[in-house]
Amino acid sequence: MNMRKWVVLSLAVPTVSFGAPPAPAAKDTSKDAAPAWLGESLPLPLTVKSPEDLSFKAQAERQYLLFNLLASGKVAWDKGDYAGAAAKWEALLRTPNVPADLEAVVKPLARAAREQASGSSALAQAFTAPSGPADTAAVTMSSDPAPAEVEKKVLLTVSGTVTGGGSYGPGGAVVMLRRADGATPKPRATRIRAVIQKDKRFIPRVLAVPLNATVEFRNDDDIFHNVFSLSKPNEFDLGLYKSGASKEQTFKTAGPVQLLCNIHSNMSGMLYVSDTPYFAQADAQGRFTVKNVPPGNYTVEVWHEWSTKTATKQVKVAAGMEEPSLAVEGDKKPPAFVPDKSGKPRQPQLGY
Repeated sequence: MNMRKWVVLSLAVPTVSFGAPPAPAAKDTSKDAAPAWLGESLPLPLTVKSPEDLSFKAQAERQYLLFNLLASGKVAWDKGDYAGAAAKWEALLRTPNVPADLEAVVKPLARAAREQASGSSALAQAFTAPSGPADTAAVTMSSDPAPAEVEKKVLLTVSGTVTGGGSYGPGGAVVMLRRADGATPKPRATRIRAVIQKDKRFIPRVLAVPLNATVEFRNDDDIFHNVFSLSKPNEFDLGLYKSGASKEQTFKTAGPVQLLCNIHSNMSGMLYVSDTPYFAQADAQGRFTVKNVPPGNYTVEVWHEWSTKTATKQVKVAAGMEEPSLAVEGDKKPPAFVPDKSGKPRQPQLGY
């Protein structure tokens, strides 16, 4: 007859053992007694009947070990036993695969306890726990914080309006914010799968991209295209490519880039390469939103395809700030001719 063995496992771990719970001890009511919720043994006996039970037991014992070492260190600190607190927290940090957020909290505490135990005066102020139940009190450290504990930067959203643009309207205007009280960080290089050739048009017609962006140009027409630009120093020529094919180009200099097709003279589009990460485009009504902007003083600049000059305004980015409004002209004249790749006028009889 097959018999199924029932096995109770106990894992050996540094400084703490997890076997069957010991017989209840007489209650210690002295001042130095450990809290009732803190013990050296897992208070719940876990019977293992299957591989799943074994995995569960291992996780339960690991979590209890981490909790026990963390809380025991706090109890030792409160007693003035800095060496004991350091020993508990250092043992926790030696446990394999300690969660990163827990490690970030415990490291400065262990360092502080070790300094106190050795009589170091480097610690300016001890950590304290707010009053309340011992198993829910949050431990805070008010000196020598670890790098991971540096206060996160506050980032704000700047919304506003662009007006003007003549008969073309404000839609597509590129809005950029640059620091007026310090250096503006460079935008992160990205890969943009955005500019499509469809029905002999560029879609979108105007697109803002960050500096060093790599842009894909995809031909969704059933005919050939040859996208190029004469806008120095971002000039490029992707050559002839067929339906369904894609070409890429990286833009390494800030400013406007006119997009043309060497086959179809009626195709025209624009890229604007931004040298600041804080940029956006206005919608058809002129509304724009720039996200993740740190507080501070900024110069807002607006570029519009049909304006001969940009519009600028000084703003202070802060919570509850007034929405900026900028006006652009629509005074730019259309070009006398659409050039080919050599910069010469197109021959009307060519192209299709």
